[in-house]
Order: sequence, then structure tokens, then C-alpha cells
Amino acid sequence: GDGAGVLIQVPHKFLSAVASFPLPAEGQYGVGMAFLPADADNRSLAVTAIENIIREEALEVLGWREVPVNPACLGESARRVMPYFSLMFVRATNGASGIDLDRLLFIARKRIEHELPEQQQTYFPSLSARTLIYKGMLTTPELAQFFPDLLDERMESSMALVHSRFSTNTFPWPLAHPYRYIAHNGEINTVQGNRNWMRTRESMLSSDLLPGLERAFPICAMGGSDSASFDEVLELLHLGGRSLPHAVLMM
Repeated sequence: GDGAGVLIQVPHKFLSAVASFPLPAEGQYGVGMAFLPADADNRSLAVTAIENIIREEALEVLGWREVPVNPACLGESARRVMPYFSLMFVRATNGASGIDLDRLLFIARKRIEHELPEQQQTYFPSLSARTLIYKGMLTTPELAQFFPDLLDERMESSMALVHSRFSTNTFPWPLAHPYRYIAHNGEINTVQGNRNWMRTRESMLSSDLLPGLERAFPICAMGGSDSASFDEVLELLHLGGRSLPHAVLMM
């Protein structure tokens, strides 16, 4: 499978039941699905580096939860590059919640993407107080087989954004869909020009809602697909203060 996934609201009822530590009230914490290094030593170093960045961004790691998975359903190539899956729970030291917490998590996540060395690289499909993503190099029927969490009756959401596809640019796991705001079939012929313009604009970017925004540069990560870059810029416009429909129209 080249990718299948689902984006849902943070399932507070479910997470409160399965976390081994108490969680704050709904919206008062963020949760991130982490694709960590498969190697145990590199994973330990990555966790330490991630927690250091989280602290530097006035955030606090409440704890981690290993995500149960069933690799038996995977194809050989997907299993060979499979990361280690963990949920990271975070709150803000200033009590920020909802989208305000998401803005703090955005800067932290971008720093994690840029600053960890190659062997420790960690990808967060989602790190948010509002949404959670389960996705991977899967076919549609494999999604719930691979992630038993999705079969739990306590897993509740008022909406679900789903995507499955066959394509040439969803290898490895991080490039599967959906992304943090979109499910999208790419085909952006001007993508390199768009990325270059975005890099140029960074010297002029600022937002009172995103202090220290320069720590998140570059906005468009190297090695991403056209859909990934689209999602990254849409995320910036939305967290910078525009409604999601407004930001989509600007794209």
C-alpha cells in the first residue's frame, strides 16, 4: 500500500483510558503521533532531544504511550522501513489550550524536524490539541488491522478525514496521507517554483500569534511531496490567524 490514513479529533475519552498517567481536561493538552527511529539506541537519543526542544519552547512532556501495532498485515517493503510508533502528550506551561496550544506545538514540531540528526529523525504526522492522525504505508483494509486503537469503541470523533491512494511519491511512511489539514492528490506542476518563492518570503514572514516564527524555518521541509508542501503552507496561514476556509482560498 502506498498510503492510507485517517485524521480525527483528539479522542479524549479513549486517551484518558489508555494513558498510564492522568491527562488534563480536553483541549488543555496536545498529543502527537510520533514516527520514531526503529533502532532502540537512536530512539532513546531522539526522545531525549525531542524532550529538550519541548522544554525550550515553554512546553512540558506529560508522558509517552507506545502505540500497539500489528505488522503481520504489512507488505515486505513497508515492514522493512517501518518506524516505531508512540504517542507524546504535551501541555503548555502558560496554560494555553486549543489552537493557541497548537501554535506553540507548531514551532516545537518544526524544530524537531530540522534539528535532529539523520539517525534520530522523527516525524510527527500530527502534534495538536485538536486532531490526531493514524496513517502509514497501508492499504485501506490494513489501517484498522495495523492500528488496533481504531477498533476501540471508546475512540470517538465528530469528523474523519480519510485518504488512500496509489502513487509514486508516498515512500516511506511519513509521505502517506492524510496530512495535518488536507487529503490531496497533488499534481502541482509548479511545486519547485512555489517552494523557492516560499523560501524567499521567509525573510518577511512574521505573526504576533507565532512569536519566534524564524525558528520554524524552512516552512517547506526538504524531501516532502507537493501535497506535503501545500499542507505546510496552509498550516502556516491558518495558525497565523486566518480561518481555515480563508487560508485554503489563499492557496
